[in-house]
Order: sequence, then C-alpha cells, then structure tokens
Amino acid sequence: MTTTLLIADDEPNILISLEYLMKREGYVVHVARDGQEALDALRREKPRLVLLDVMMPRKTGFEVCQELRADDALKDTLVLMLTAKGRDTDVAKGLGVGADAYMTKPFSTKELVNKVREMLATAPGAAPATP
Repeated sequence: MTTTLLIADDEPNILISLEYLMKREGYVVHVARDGQEALDALRREKPRLVLLDVMMPRKTGFEVCQELRADDALKDTLVLMLTAKGRDTDVAKGLGVGADAYMTKPFSTKELVNKVREMLATAPGAAPATP
C-alpha cells in the first residue's frame, strides 16, 4: 500500500523541492499553499502524514494542527512541523498544539526523509516501513 503525504508550505521553492523529494521516495504527494488549503486537502485526501509549515497565509500551521487534532476523522494524521521558527517557545507551542515532531529550516533532506520514515514506521497501526 502506498503512503499518502500532504506538504503545506507557502514558499513555492520549498513546496516544489519537497514534493519532488517525497515522490522520489515513493510517496503519493499532495500540496497546499496556505493553511486553509491544507485543511481542505487534509479532509479530502486523508494523508497519513503532513509536513506543515508554521508561517502561512489564511491559517498558521499551529491553527491547522489544532483543527486537525479536534477533528475525529483527522486526529490520527501524523504532523511534522517544518518551519524557520526554531526558538524553544515555538517548538513547545508546536508540540503543545499536537505536532508529533518539529524540524527547523534549513534542514537536511536526508534527515527529513529519515524522520518521515521513522514517524511512519513507529506510528500506531503503522504499515510496513516501505512507502
């Protein structure tokens, strides 16, 4: 079974490169360019994991994560916040609203791929580790 991911980021270059990277790893990838678009895509596509930027138009990643966790149909979606906001208070807020993991930009693509694999492999009800 192929794993579906959502990448939500308002920066086109990051969106394109992450989409390419994750598709190359064998995942089915959907993209969103702002927080509201991310929520709409989450509800429509039901991805297993979302790479979620914090600073986006319409709704922040924090708001998206809060709404996702409050929605019974989406609450089990894995959330990896991927953001330039790396202060301890930002990390604590991200984890506090329900993110499963938090990575700061700039990041190593190898580390990101490994983190996604790890999250998918260790999640409750996880499918086999291959995408």
